[in-house]
Amino acid sequence: MWITDMNDDQIDFPRDIGGIRFECKADQISTLKKTIASYFQELQISPATVSQINPNTKTYQISLASPLNDTDTLTLASRRDLDIHPETVVLPSFFGFNLVQTVSKKEIVLALLQHGRTTVFKNSHCRVEALQDHVNVRQNIVSWAQTLEWIWPDGGPAQWNISYWNKGTPVAGHALTTALMDIFLDQSKYAVGCYTATKFVIVHGTLDYYHRVKKDRKKLKKLQGILMADGEPLVAIEPPAMWYFEESYDRKQSQQQGKLLDIHYRIPPNNFVPGDWAYVLNTDNKSAQKTGYEGSNALYLGGNRFADFYNDHDHAFSLEEKLDKVYQWRFGVFNRQRDRQNIRVLSDVEADQLRQIPQNGGLLLDHRATPKIN
Repeated sequence: MWITDMNDDQIDFPRDIGGIRFECKADQISTLKKTIASYFQELQISPATVSQINPNTKTYQISLASPLNDTDTLTLASRRDLDIHPETVVLPSFFGFNLVQTVSKKEIVLALLQHGRTTVFKNSHCRVEALQDHVNVRQNIVSWAQTLEWIWPDGGPAQWNISYWNKGTPVAGHALTTALMDIFLDQSKYAVGCYTATKFVIVHGTLDYYHRVKKDRKKLKKLQGILMADGEPLVAIEPPAMWYFEESYDRKQSQQQGKLLDIHYRIPPNNFVPGDWAYVLNTDNKSAQKTGYEGSNALYLGGNRFADFYNDHDHAFSLEEKLDKVYQWRFGVFNRQRDRQNIRVLSDVEADQLRQIPQNGGLLLDHRATPKIN
C-alpha cells in the first residue's frame, strides 16, 4: 500500500479525524485511490506520512499519520521529516516577469491533510483534478501575495487607478482580468485597507490561475459570470457569516453563499492552510474606533507567514507578530518606529494567550474563509 491503513477499530467513526474526504460513488473511490497515490508520489509525499480510512464504499478519507490532537500546520515547513521546500513560480511584472519563491504544493496538501478540519470533495468533484485545482488556486493566491506594497490609507479615502476602476467597480472597456492585473502591476496607484487588499489577492489569484496558468476558458467564464452578476466583482466574495461577530450582522444571511469562498468553523488556533483568510479582532473598544484599526485581515502564506500588504514588515508577519501588532494598538502603537516608546513587551504566556478566541481573552477568531471547491 502507498499509505498506512487504519483499521475500523482504531477510529471512532463518526468522529471526524480531519484531512481530505471524498464522498463519491464506489467506482469513483476505486479510481481516486490510484490517482491520488500518483499525485502524492509526484509531490514526493512519503507513504509513511499519510493514513486512510474507508468507513464505507462511498467515503474515502486521508489524513496525516500523526496523533489526532496534532492540528498544527504553522510548523509543517520546518519539519525535516516532511522535506518541504519553497517552489519558484513566474509572475507577470510591470517590466516583464518576476521569479517568485512561494509555498509549495506539497505544503498545501500536507496542511489540508492535517487534523483540525476536513475539506470535502463530492459530486462532480470526485476527481483528482478537483484537488489539484484547489491546491493550485491556493498556491496562486499566495504567490501574488508575496511582494505587495500597496499604500495604507490610514483612515483616509481609498485610491484607485481611475483608468481601470471607479472605486471598486471596473471601468467599462477593460476585461476584468486586465483591471485586476493592473492592481498588482501598478501598485503605487492603489491605497486600500486590508479588507479590500485581501479581496484583491483572492479574486485575482483565483481568476489568474484559470486565465493565465491553466488557460481554462470555460471555468474562467463561469467565475467571471459569478463575480460580475451584480457588476461588483469585489463585493460578497466571502459569505456574510464571515462577519457574524459584528453588531451589524444580519442573521438572516447566515446561509448566504460567498461568490468565491466558503467558511470553516471552529478551527484550532495553530491550523491554517496556505490561501486561508483569517481575522484578528481588536478587542480594545477605544482603539477599535479608529478607522482601519477594528481588526486585521490575515492571509496565510505558509511557513508561519501572513501577508504584509504594505511592506511594513519585509513582506510577511508570523502569527505571533500579527497578533502582537493588533494588540499594541491599544497602547497607541500604530507605527512601530514612530510609536516604539509605547510598545509593551509581552511574556511568552501573554503572547500565547492572544491565539485564543476573544471569549477566552485572545484576538484570533476561529473561522477561516477558504477557496471553494470549484
